[in-house]
Amino acid sequence: MRLIASDIDGTILGHDGKISPRTIRAFRAAADAGVEIVFVTGRPPRWLDPLREQIGHTGMVICSNGAVVYDLVSERVTSSHLLPLASVLQAREIIKELVPDSVFAVETLDGFHLEPGFLEPGALDLLAHITPAPLQETVTAKSAVVKLLAVTRGSSADAFLAKVRPSVDRLLAVTHSAAVTAMLEMGPHGINKAVTLADYAASRGIAARDVVAFGDMPNDIEMLRWAGAGYAMASGHERARAATALQAPDFSDDGVAQVLEARLAGLTKA
Repeated sequence: MRLIASDIDGTILGHDGKISPRTIRAFRAAADAGVEIVFVTGRPPRWLDPLREQIGHTGMVICSNGAVVYDLVSERVTSSHLLPLASVLQAREIIKELVPDSVFAVETLDGFHLEPGFLEPGALDLLAHITPAPLQETVTAKSAVVKLLAVTRGSSADAFLAKVRPSVDRLLAVTHSAAVTAMLEMGPHGINKAVTLADYAASRGIAARDVVAFGDMPNDIEMLRWAGAGYAMASGHERARAATALQAPDFSDDGVAQVLEARLAGLTKA
């Protein structure tokens, strides 16, 4: 185990925004043992405070499902994969026709743009400062777009994905990671958590066989399959669990910490 790659939401971070003390101790013990740690998330760079404040992580974070690599030491984007605005707007129109109640948002390197109705009452305070407006008014050709998001209140995320993927797949890669909300995340073709993680590991001279990865949702599947030891959370999505032979205990039971503790014990004995 030379590198730990972990998803954040639903894997180590709860809906209350907290990482358990046991999980924090496990990551710190791994770092003290010389194991490199990189977090791999659908979150944008602006939403990484739990890593800074609770774990004290100062390394690299792969954000926006692989579209962005962010350095928490220098607080800067080190690489990114952008979406053509024309593809984003065309995908929006296709989805809107297929699922008329769909509402959209766009993640850029500089901020978040959302349409009226995208947020439910009581949604994340992180977005409370944003004034909703039609994407055509706030996103321009100069916008560095890394992700298109779509939500519907009329179905599940899996049903929403099955409905729209055949029609938009030629334009954007589609996945989802929200446990409850029917929200799709769309990014550049050929880019996902696994692709960017593999590039990062190679730059550090680390092979896939020496990587331990954790995830809980469909956007983690490629990463779990690529890593030498990919652990799906027992509390995660059924497709994530089916993607790998290894399973970590439930999030509520500090599943990631349990696996890391056992693996670190093995390193000590070796």
